[in-house]
Amino acid sequence: MGTAERRRAPEESVAERSQAGRGQRAPDRGIPAQARAEESVHGERVHGYRTLWVEEPARRHPLPDPVRTAAVRAVLVIAVTLVQAMVAFLCTLAGSWLAFPMVISSVASTVAATWAVVDVWVTRQVWNQRNGVVSEPSSTARSLRRERRARRREERASLREQERIRRRGGAGQLSHS
Repeated sequence: MGTAERRRAPEESVAERSQAGRGQRAPDRGIPAQARAEESVHGERVHGYRTLWVEEPARRHPLPDPVRTAAVRAVLVIAVTLVQAMVAFLCTLAGSWLAFPMVISSVASTVAATWAVVDVWVTRQVWNQRNGVVSEPSSTARSLRRERRARRREERASLREQERIRRRGGAGQLSHS
C-alpha cells in the first residue's frame, strides 16, 4: 500500500493493511523460471538469465578527451610517486643502502607529479578557452565559432551560385557565347 492509499484509509489497522499487502506480489515472485526464460531484452531471447541492470549509453563524457588523457597521466604519475615514497620510507626504516637513491627519486617524482597536476589544469583551461562556451570577452572560442560560421556561410553561398549557374544551363560557364 502506498502513501496515498494510507492517507485515504486512516481507519484501517496495521494488521488489515498487511493482510491486504499479502495479496500483492512483486512482478517476478511466484513466476517459475521457465516462464521468465521467454522474456526478451532488447529484442533478444534470454533463457533462464536476468541481468541485474540495463546499461544505458552515456550522453557525453564527463571530461573532454585531452583533459581526460592528462588526468589519467597525472594519476599514474602520482601513484608511482606514492609507491616510491613508501619504498623510500621503508628502506630508511630498514637502514638499507637503497634509502638515499629512493628519497632523491621521490623528490624528483614529486616535482613530476606536481607538473602533471598543473598540466591537467592548464589543459582544461586551454580546452575551455578554445572549444568551451566561456562567456568572457577574452575567450577565443567565440571568435573561432564566428570564423567557422562565416566560412560555412561562404561555402553555402558558393554552392548556391554553382547550382544557379547549372540550372540556367550554363554548365559551369559564366557567360553564354
